[in-house]
Amino acid sequence: MSDPTLHSVTQDPDDFAVQIADSIESFIVATTEVAKGDEPGSTVPFLLLEVSQLLLAGGRLGAHEDIVPDERYETDTGPEPDADDLRERFAALLEPVDVFSEVFDPYEPRKAPVPARISDNLADVVADLSHGLAHYRAGRTSEALWWWQFSYFSNWGPTASATLRALQSLVAHVRLDQPLAALDGLDTDEDLGDDDLAEEAGRVMIQEIAGPLGLRSLKH
Repeated sequence: MSDPTLHSVTQDPDDFAVQIADSIESFIVATTEVAKGDEPGSTVPFLLLEVSQLLLAGGRLGAHEDIVPDERYETDTGPEPDADDLRERFAALLEPVDVFSEVFDPYEPRKAPVPARISDNLADVVADLSHGLAHYRAGRTSEALWWWQFSYFSNWGPTASATLRALQSLVAHVRLDQPLAALDGLDTDEDLGDDDLAEEAGRVMIQEIAGPLGLRSLKH
C-alpha cells in the first residue's frame, strides 16, 4: 500500500520532490508485488518496464544541481528494512537467468567483466531507495533528495543501469530467437576472468525460459 502522506492533496504534483518521491515509491511497490510471484509469466517484462521508469527519475536527479541537505549530519532513519526476502524471492523467480556479466566502469580500461545477480541488484536498489523514502515520509525533503541523488551516483544508479541492460538483453535474445548464453552455475563470489567466464557459460535455450518468464519469440 502507498503511504497516504506521500500523495497529500496539499502537495503540488508539479513539484520536483513530489515527482521523484512518487516515482521511487511506485518502483518499490511494483517490484515488491512482482517478487510475490503471483504472475510469474510477467516477471521480466514488468521488471524491464519498472527499472526503465526508475532510471528516468535517476536521470532527473543526476541532471539536477547538487542538492544540499538542511542538516549537516544525516538524521538516523531507524532500522534499515530487511531486503533478504525480496532478494530470495527474485532469485527463485529468475533462477535460470539471474546471473549475468557486468562491467563496473566502462571508462576504466582492461577491466574484466564480473558476475552479478539481478536479484541482488534489485534488492540493493530497493534498500537504497527505501532509506531516502524514510527521510521523505518524516518530512525531511532535502535530506531525501540529497540521499537519492548521492546514492544514484554512488550505488543504485549504476546498479539499476546494469540490471536494465541485463533485462533488455534477455528480452532481445528471446524476441530475436537467439540462444542465450547464460552463466550457468557461476558463483558471484568467484573472481573470474574472461576465459573463465566463457568456460563457465552454459547454454539455456529460448524455449526453456521464454514461457516461465513471460517472454515471447517473434517467430510463431
